Amino acid sequence: MRRRSLWSFLIAGFFALVAVAPQLLAAYQVTVPWAVTVATVIAALAALALGAWQHRYEQDATRRDEQDRALSEGCLTLPSGRLPKVRDFSNPRDWGVHPAATSGATASIPPFVPRDVDEELRTHLATSTFVLVVGDSTAGKTRCAFEAVQAVLPHHTLIIPTTVSGIAAALRAAEQHPKCVLWLNDINTWFSAPELTREAVSRLLAPARRGHRVVVATLRAAEENQWRTIPEDSAVADTHRKVHDLLSRAHRIFLPRLFTPAERERARNYARDQRIADALQQADEYGIAEYLANGPQLLAEWESAWSANTDPQAPSHPRGAALIAAAVDLRRAGYASVLPRRLIEEVHGHYLDQQGGHRLNPEALDDAWQWATRPRRGTTRLLTPHDPDHVDVFDYLVDSVQRRTRAGDHVPEHVITTALTYAAATDAHSIGITAKADGRYRLAEHAHRQAYTTRADEHGPTHPDTLDSRNNLALALHDLGRLEEAETEYRAVLDAHRRILGDNHHRTLAIRSNLASLLQALGHFEKAEAEYHAVLDAHRRILGDNHPHTLTIRSNLASLLQALGHFEKAEAEYHAVLDAHRRILGDNHPHTLTIRSNLASLLQALGHFEKAEAEHRAVLDIRRRILGDNHPHTLTIRSNLASLLQGQGRLVEAAAEYHAVLDAYRRILGDNHPDTLAIRGSLASVLQALGHLEKAEAEYHAVLDAYRRILGDNHPDTLAIRGSLASVLQALGHLEKAEAEHRAVLDAYRRILGDNHPHTLISRNNLASLLQDQGRLVEAAAEHCDVLAIRRRVLGDNHPHTLISLENVASVLQALRLSVEELRGDDSDRNAPECRG
Repeated sequence: MRRRSLWSFLIAGFFALVAVAPQLLAAYQVTVPWAVTVATVIAALAALALGAWQHRYEQDATRRDEQDRALSEGCLTLPSGRLPKVRDFSNPRDWGVHPAATSGATASIPPFVPRDVDEELRTHLATSTFVLVVGDSTAGKTRCAFEAVQAVLPHHTLIIPTTVSGIAAALRAAEQHPKCVLWLNDINTWFSAPELTREAVSRLLAPARRGHRVVVATLRAAEENQWRTIPEDSAVADTHRKVHDLLSRAHRIFLPRLFTPAERERARNYARDQRIADALQQADEYGIAEYLANGPQLLAEWESAWSANTDPQAPSHPRGAALIAAAVDLRRAGYASVLPRRLIEEVHGHYLDQQGGHRLNPEALDDAWQWATRPRRGTTRLLTPHDPDHVDVFDYLVDSVQRRTRAGDHVPEHVITTALTYAAATDAHSIGITAKADGRYRLAEHAHRQAYTTRADEHGPTHPDTLDSRNNLALALHDLGRLEEAETEYRAVLDAHRRILGDNHHRTLAIRSNLASLLQALGHFEKAEAEYHAVLDAHRRILGDNHPHTLTIRSNLASLLQALGHFEKAEAEYHAVLDAHRRILGDNHPHTLTIRSNLASLLQALGHFEKAEAEHRAVLDIRRRILGDNHPHTLTIRSNLASLLQGQGRLVEAAAEYHAVLDAYRRILGDNHPDTLAIRGSLASVLQALGHLEKAEAEYHAVLDAYRRILGDNHPDTLAIRGSLASVLQALGHLEKAEAEHRAVLDAYRRILGDNHPHTLISRNNLASLLQDQGRLVEAAAEHCDVLAIRRRVLGDNHPHTLISLENVASVLQALRLSVEELRGDDSDRNAPECRG
């Protein structure tokens, strides 16, 4: 910086001196005409150059000041405002290491016990690399990484972002410093930053760049499990894929919670520190780092604090325990920033009431805070004050609660909505992502809408952060079945991206892909196909035929072709994508297996049941071997296999598969997750086919009630279950009730999706079948004929749905005793409908 300032001074002085050359000649009485002329011309040019240089210098200075301010506000700096060197921060606490217990005169930071992964970690730090250390809370991830960086890179510049908005400044700083460490402790904290991508890290670490840059990150194993799996729902996969791609760029090092025998042997060399000696006594049950961080002891103290506060000589702290429970649940809900005390106070009453409320004789609020934030054994705390108004909760408690919480026992809705009144945009975004993963789509929509409006107010409607939040809002609306609203949001985001980034930018193309998926859900198949083809052409031109994004779009296009009944084209696309995935990713990669599953579903639609079953079972075997029986992708394949068995009439086998999948979903996702409810609906359809009509009716009612509560009355899934309920009522002979349900569903579909949507036509077809059962043949024939005409126009003569309609028309007209000539348009019965052509 000093050198740049010196050069700026010299350049300015030179231009100023040249600009006054005529005056200098006059002062020394130089009157030679050519010299005066040349000096005048040079002085004029110098004055222009000086003005232009001064303007550019002022712009550069303003930009540097803005960058310095962003850096100081978003990254850890020294009191002087400059970035530190690694050696400047020798205290592990400054790097995010958990405080350790203290006893007597023992130092607050215990000695580091070398871990088995140290050599691997330090070897990788010697190159420009991205290292990710993964493990449970208090496994020792941060301390292990800290010690390695201190040992290998003490003279490197240290860049530690302190806020999500500081990620952009941190990345810019890392590009400007040829020897630096970008430190991302608890990297999940920074996932919501749009600048933190695989591409950004790859640019930073590119071999062609001069210098030695290192990115070091830590991640709790529970967080990694959440983000490593990309959902198979393409509408929500983009966020997970961004994180997945980023993590895949790193060299992953797993650090076990429990120390190995070799590590315990090394720990004995440090047993003169009583804390390590004590930890070794518990090493079979707890990791040494875990015990040193006081995790088990603090958890036990929190649990004991719930007892009734009745003994003045030995007071308990139920209100303090409630404050901690509130903080833990706010973390579980996705609130990633430090927690406002006022928020914790506002919601803690719910947790106190759950345990007995006033009967526990809770202590005063000030006493509760004092107890919850008091240091234990020197420095460790249940709640750590961040400033007078904010605290942080010990993440060991969060992980402990998360591990033992039953699936479906989510953070109460009112706690989350209250949290959103305090949340900044980044926390609202994180809460929305968590709610989506839990299947709580209304909460996700609330959170993403808040993130969008907040960012629009702070940054403007076209800022990248604002557009990302608006896209997430569109995805949430899509999940909720509010398809027209979602389309409006998608198109607004797409227009902005096109205007700002251009048609071929990867974000623009991702939005177009989401829009195509929505158009397909709306039944606008031609528009969806046009969008998919446009995105596919762009990906091929920019990324090539074999890039994962190109292949994903080809797979989506194949799905659309299948929906349109273009089975041969769809099969060709699936085979091409499958061959590419096998060649590039291998037979066992999740993308390869997903395409095999899609191909199996197509074979099923073509009636090739044996081939379809063989594919489903082959994919199921691989996923069981690699992912285990309870992984969502494994369960999806089992569900697809059950559907195939049902289609073949092997109902008992199908019911067994659905029961197994349902039990697993209930255990993993909870009773009210949309995926669990979808399997219950499928199982009800098998029960109906088996003739267990009362059981099927009960299941449909239960699923319908849950869908109404979670998704709303007008969601397509809700309406589909109402249609199924109507069919079982029809089979039970409750024809009036069945007709009322069918007509209500049909009215909703027409209002929401339009007359020509496949769901609308299925509903009309079901109503026509009911009318035929009631003997109202003329009305039934009119409905069937209308459906046939629309399907021919929209789907074509050879689509399976069109062929079903043709059979239905033939059936009802035969019941009306109409002749073949009348079917062709020879109207011999004034009351009979016409089905021409």
